[in-house]
Amino acid sequence: MTIVLGVEPLSREQLIAVARFFEPIELSEDVTQRLDRQREAIDALVTSGEPIYGLSTGFGSLATTRISTDLRRDLQRSLIRSHAAGVGAEVEGEVVRAMMVSRLTNLCSGVSGVRSSTARAYAALLNANLTPIVHEFGSLGCSGDLAPLAHVALALMGEGDVRDAGGARRRANDALTDAGLAPVELFEKEGLALINGTDGMLGQLILALDDGVALLRQMDIAASLSIQALRGTDRVFCAEVNELRPHPGQLACAENLFGLLAHSNIVSSHLEDPSQVQDAYSLRCAPQVHGAARDIFSYASGVADIELAASIDNPSVLLDGSLLSNGNFHGAPIGYVLDFLAIAVADVASMSERRTDRMLDVNRSFGLPPFLAHQAGVDSGLMIAQYAQAGLVSEMKRLAAPASVDSIPSSGMQEDHVSMGWHAARKLRTSLDALRDVIAIELLAGARALALRAPLEPSAVTGAIADRVNAVAGGPGPDRWLSPEIRAVSDLVASRELLDIASRFLTLH
Repeated sequence: MTIVLGVEPLSREQLIAVARFFEPIELSEDVTQRLDRQREAIDALVTSGEPIYGLSTGFGSLATTRISTDLRRDLQRSLIRSHAAGVGAEVEGEVVRAMMVSRLTNLCSGVSGVRSSTARAYAALLNANLTPIVHEFGSLGCSGDLAPLAHVALALMGEGDVRDAGGARRRANDALTDAGLAPVELFEKEGLALINGTDGMLGQLILALDDGVALLRQMDIAASLSIQALRGTDRVFCAEVNELRPHPGQLACAENLFGLLAHSNIVSSHLEDPSQVQDAYSLRCAPQVHGAARDIFSYASGVADIELAASIDNPSVLLDGSLLSNGNFHGAPIGYVLDFLAIAVADVASMSERRTDRMLDVNRSFGLPPFLAHQAGVDSGLMIAQYAQAGLVSEMKRLAAPASVDSIPSSGMQEDHVSMGWHAARKLRTSLDALRDVIAIELLAGARALALRAPLEPSAVTGAIADRVNAVAGGPGPDRWLSPEIRAVSDLVASRELLDIASRFLTLH
């Protein structure tokens, strides 16, 4: 289905549809007419003779340098070439596409002053599935994600490298030609408009929100397996007790766990056992911790929605046709929540690792074999899987250190405070990848442990999930090469198939 950019803001779901699933995008007639009207204001300023930042002056600390009329389009081309200075590893294609969709919405929003033909060319680049090569380092998250966006603009000009629809790396000009597209000659202000925004960090935030919410739901599933494996109670997840402290995330998680554990033969078999007065915190406090993380994701979603509907450029075209310099490109609002999310997911992962370790410890697992091994001593079971999980959690704790407090001045001290939001986004993506593997290892242990609890049976929903996990991982038995089994379960988590299985029995929040 074609996504149409109109007067209404683009939604996060629409951005993901274009970035991840290659849905086509086009400009509405209303947007095209608005861009043409804005451009008339820019053209009037171009001929006015006034010194205007980005049109007739240099950039950053060179803002006082006047540019003659005959060199002003060269100024835009030179800006893109010089700012396409990224280094390091190639950034993922979905990140580049998310960044491009976000920038396109800004070009069409009413403040950039680009020609409608330039905005349509930008959309055509996305629709042809030509993804510019963007590098890991180059953005400080202020004055926009300059280097990443410049590499995209470079491809629009027919320079630099892209990945074509088949994934091959090619020269941009050749790929444009084969796609029936022509390079764009940038007019006054257009180069600046193409790179001056928070689109790189915002695109990654929106992708992270989509991934993170799905992972937190699957964390609830993993916890429900572990709680049964460890003979935990479901009573602490009842609505009455959780409504005493009604944080939205806590209530949602508690309802999930109560539903996932409903009618569990394992839970009911030991509810009156006097040897278990209270469950450990990693079981009992799951709604409080998982729920707090959910609330942070909810807050971050609100920030993302505001940012996606915002009009960010510097200088901006105002309603009277004037241009006004501003600081809306500063990435602090996004950088802060990216850092906050990294803290939350690291703590959730830490709780998951504690549940896994408890299942493997014969002194705390209430009758499970050491390390869930087939023949303890001969077999080591999941001993080293927990090592891997602990290593992942340790790395996530390191990644939880905030990037947004680490401003490094640049551009001759003109840009003397920057957000580092791009870096916050990059480390959050790494942390979410680690979280997926942490969840996979808890699921691997929980599913194996439930099989070892037979003939006691788990709830119907968790039984179906455990069966699916054991089907891809092998379940209990003598030691096997473990890495492929962990990867298989991690892929299962990434596919969100377990959420589909759970949806056959209940609605997860």
